[in-house]
Amino acid sequence: MAREMCKVTVGLTLLALGLTGCAGGGDDASAAGRPRDGGTLRVIGSSDVGHLDPAAVASVGAYGLSRTFARTLLGTRASNDFQETIPVRPDVAARIPTRENGDISKNRRTYTVRLREDVRWNTEPPRPVTAQDFVRGFKRLCNPASPSGGKGYFTSTLKGMEEFCEGYASVDAKNAGAMAAYQRGHEIEGVRAKDDRTLVFELKQPASDFLNLLALPYAAAAPQEYDRYVPDSAEFRQNTLSNGPYQISEYKPGMSYLLTHNPVWRQQSDPLRERHVEKIQITLGQDSPETVQQQIEQDAADLAWDQPVPTSAIPRLRDDRRFAIRETPSNSPYLVFNTLSPNNGGALRKREVRQALQYAVDRSALIKIVGGPSVAQPLHTVIPPGNSGYAPANHYPTPSESGDPAKCRELLGKTGHRGLTLKFPYRTNSTHKLIAQSIAENLGACGVKTELSADSGGSFYAGTISTPANARTGRWDIAAPGWTPDWYGNNGRSIIQPLFDGRGYGQNSTNYGGYDNPEVNALIDAALTAPEPSHAAGYWQQADRKIMEDAAIIPLLSRSHTIFHSSRVHGAYFLPTTSGYDYTRIWLS
Repeated sequence: MAREMCKVTVGLTLLALGLTGCAGGGDDASAAGRPRDGGTLRVIGSSDVGHLDPAAVASVGAYGLSRTFARTLLGTRASNDFQETIPVRPDVAARIPTRENGDISKNRRTYTVRLREDVRWNTEPPRPVTAQDFVRGFKRLCNPASPSGGKGYFTSTLKGMEEFCEGYASVDAKNAGAMAAYQRGHEIEGVRAKDDRTLVFELKQPASDFLNLLALPYAAAAPQEYDRYVPDSAEFRQNTLSNGPYQISEYKPGMSYLLTHNPVWRQQSDPLRERHVEKIQITLGQDSPETVQQQIEQDAADLAWDQPVPTSAIPRLRDDRRFAIRETPSNSPYLVFNTLSPNNGGALRKREVRQALQYAVDRSALIKIVGGPSVAQPLHTVIPPGNSGYAPANHYPTPSESGDPAKCRELLGKTGHRGLTLKFPYRTNSTHKLIAQSIAENLGACGVKTELSADSGGSFYAGTISTPANARTGRWDIAAPGWTPDWYGNNGRSIIQPLFDGRGYGQNSTNYGGYDNPEVNALIDAALTAPEPSHAAGYWQQADRKIMEDAAIIPLLSRSHTIFHSSRVHGAYFLPTTSGYDYTRIWLS
């Protein structure tokens, strides 16, 4: 995922000017007439999701999948007009809380959310989704077995959430009964069910983005049956329930998903989704983007699961109506330093070493790898353009974006840490191997050796870089994850807080390198308590500058998403936060 910022007024102006959603042929989403129902949507790709449990989802693929079966109070609507994907809309909530309708208190600290009728779980017999199910969902965010990487959004916002999570951390992470007992025996002060169809939230202080938080995929309702399983365990993954248009009928870990109709879902109770295809078949294990592309072009598959269009295919596809370049303002990829690594005498714990390595990277080569300047631009800040809080800066400039190995060697020499060897795991799908090889070559020109290791099967995020023990024991030194914002618009906190707040570091944290600076933490707090988004933007900008001075990461690219669908696909509407088309809107000819 990823988050970005700039003064909201500036950010939205940029969005309005630049993010119309498509460069290239695009998709005639409505040109083929009325939607037809039936058929199987065939999705093909590489790795399984790191987390299937809605409480712990942490990747764009998981976001797109959870949208089909795990509904939230609020949400956003897919569209090929970027601006239309920004507003928060009702989902299970019957209406948007406002001060005018009385659902937001005068002091902006109490939110009342009323649930719509006729949203049901696919249980036997079916039963309504209740306010208590949402309370359970919030409690599950900080379970010790598979805690949500986004729990920091809520612990910093909701009354009593931090204390609830602190107590939960001491519960046996392997004991489903103990976790369920803790949840039943403890309450979150700021999250309560007034009755079956009314939720009341109490905030620590006003938060102008609170409605956006209620639209996040891990803020989904959780049925009581989930208390039977260790969160996100193998057993849990075989027993997901649905209140959306589709249900997971068959799951073979690392191999495939089969989604079929949820028989109790009703269109009239779902304002954001539709349901046209009979089945959705997701087939995993294909790491080659060229093979995936070939199958889609030959109509042997319909969509790529987790890979953009191969760079080599982009020039010939530019005028193909099935191809599009969709705006997803993001920090993707970026190079993160493991600031906890004991390797090389703890060299990466030193800011001066990380600053020297900033000069190594040839961004111009990376742009060529991913498809050229129409697909990506060089990035030098934590917060990319088109996001609230962005301010242009370049703390470590190099000639023509091609790196400066001489300066890198010179500065490394001054630190006394020549002859570094860095462990560098990389994802095997898409262009990630080529990106890793390019960066490794750049580092080699600085006199830094790298040990590249392929990390496939969905373990890169879920295991390797989000497990604190791996960081502290030096299993890795550098990695190149990507980050797409959890939301756009008023999204000031959606990159700095999850990636750099050192107070939330732990299992499944997206602060992969364990970066922790009290000054940055204080700026996060100042931004979160600012009275207006425009005021908060100044604090996010200051945090960005401080993080870059500390060289916690090397920003690489702000990258759009290249996407292609088969000729059978119609109704292809894009959702930037999932880097994909909304499966529930697609129909087949």
